[in-house]
Amino acid sequence: MPAYYIGEHKITDPAVFEEYLRQVVPMIERHGGRYLTRAGSHVLLEGDWRPNRVVIIEFPDMAAITAWYRSAEYQPLIALRQSAASDVMIAVEGA
Repeated sequence: MPAYYIGEHKITDPAVFEEYLRQVVPMIERHGGRYLTRAGSHVLLEGDWRPNRVVIIEFPDMAAITAWYRSAEYQPLIALRQSAASDVMIAVEGA
């Protein structure tokens, strides 16, 4: 069953965040992830929510998301991302 990573990023350092993306995108693809959204494509319909970037990535299953997120390769990038943005990240199973 597919699973989805949903990330909300309030970017504070665009240059560092771009470096994070340069490294993380191929890593996500190696774990079977496929981006479903484009940067800056979200529209607020209601409420007071102000992220710079919202990302939805489809993975083959929850195990693939967990394998990517917990991988030794990704661990150093967590600190890089956190130095450039305030994030909320969740994983949900598809129907």
